Amino acid sequence: MGRYTGPRAKLVRKFGENIFGNPKFDKILSKKPYGPGQHGNGRKRVSHYGTQLKEKQKLKIMYGLYEKQFRNYFKKADRMRGITGENLLQLLERRFDNTVYRLGFATSRAQARQLVLHRHLTVNGKLVNIPSYLLKPGDVIEVRPKSKKMDVFHNALRIRKSNPYEWIEVEKANLSGTFVSIPERSQIPVNVNEQLIVELYSK
Repeated sequence: MGRYTGPRAKLVRKFGENIFGNPKFDKILSKKPYGPGQHGNGRKRVSHYGTQLKEKQKLKIMYGLYEKQFRNYFKKADRMRGITGENLLQLLERRFDNTVYRLGFATSRAQARQLVLHRHLTVNGKLVNIPSYLLKPGDVIEVRPKSKKMDVFHNALRIRKSNPYEWIEVEKANLSGTFVSIPERSQIPVNVNEQLIVELYSK
């Protein structure tokens, strides 16, 4: 299954939360706080498998991943020491495009991915145009000098008035930031039950 390219508002309403991060979806949810379609989500009973699948789909779509990519992240998380579900979330948070979004340089992960692909950002002074590049503690992310005048960065930073994340540092004046540490599960603001995803893949 490929990356979802349909109406994002439908997915936001389906999951009942702004999984994409763009502020415009908060307005949509406030106006239509029910599922898409003629009868919304209705009162259909969902099986345990259905609940597990929904959690996986939500997380996969949230980070903008293909099924194969997501499965590979899970396999890597499963091989790591520690709790598999927590490892999975930490791997996703270490992605370059996600960190660009967390730093406030983009209003959504999709926009951050595009900025990375278009070669507007560097890691430790070197150009990196791979959205899935995994950052390490101490890595410095910076907007390229030629790109620092672009409105997209300044508009995004105006929306993000402060840095709510403990594991990154932002220098707005320089359009740069540092990936300070790998976040703990309690620090990652993702409303998902990762244990259900572990159960799904463990069958």
